Amino acid sequence: MSNQGSRKDIPVRDRLILALDVPDRDTALETVESLGDSVNFYKLGLELFMSGSYFDLVEQLRDHGKRIFCDLKFFDVPETVARAVRQLKDRGVDFTTVHGNDSMLRAAVGEKNGLKILAVTVLTSLDQGDLEDLGFQCDVEALVRSRAQRALEIGCDGVVSSGLEISSLRKDVGDQLMIVVPGIRPVQNRPVDDQKRVVTPTQAFQRGADFIVVGRPIRDAEDPRARAEAIQAEIAAVFA
Repeated sequence: MSNQGSRKDIPVRDRLILALDVPDRDTALETVESLGDSVNFYKLGLELFMSGSYFDLVEQLRDHGKRIFCDLKFFDVPETVARAVRQLKDRGVDFTTVHGNDSMLRAAVGEKNGLKILAVTVLTSLDQGDLEDLGFQCDVEALVRSRAQRALEIGCDGVVSSGLEISSLRKDVGDQLMIVVPGIRPVQNRPVDDQKRVVTPTQAFQRGADFIVVGRPIRDAEDPRARAEAIQAEIAAVFA
């Protein structure tokens, strides 16, 4: 494995996080049941939150022995962010995301109570042109590195970043932050979709990712469990 690779003591099969982007709890549970032990870690986002069964599902997943990534990208006035994070106490959630400025990150860190706070750097659906449209006068990598450095100083546990910036982040922050990487597209599965800054599982881990988040390449596969196991085998080969 490249010397940029993750050195954290993480069970290899926990390094794959499945983005459970489905419309309701029943579909989510069917997906989890069909994947069985091929996936141990699930990300629950806005679509499931709006279904009205979010925390019932969290509880059921915990009962199945699964790990939970609550990906709601909190962005609001700091006191509201603090209160939102506080609501996750004792829910059995492992990670949650904050997509805001320094004061929002500080508010979240102040209420984490063992929960891992991940600062979102730049969404993997955005490229340089999108950042310019939003008024950012810097390149993507510079913005990601700046946000990661501030997240570290504030006390966040990790960042969400595309695989393209991992090597630079590891040079900046070493092993002090977890790096969680969405926008993963296996070589044999590169659809045209809204993800613009993508890498393969092997590339992500060789560059220093701690976790990868995979959604459509598994969910939309002809045999999702077989695809998940193939990705798990690819990850295991990196860490062998």
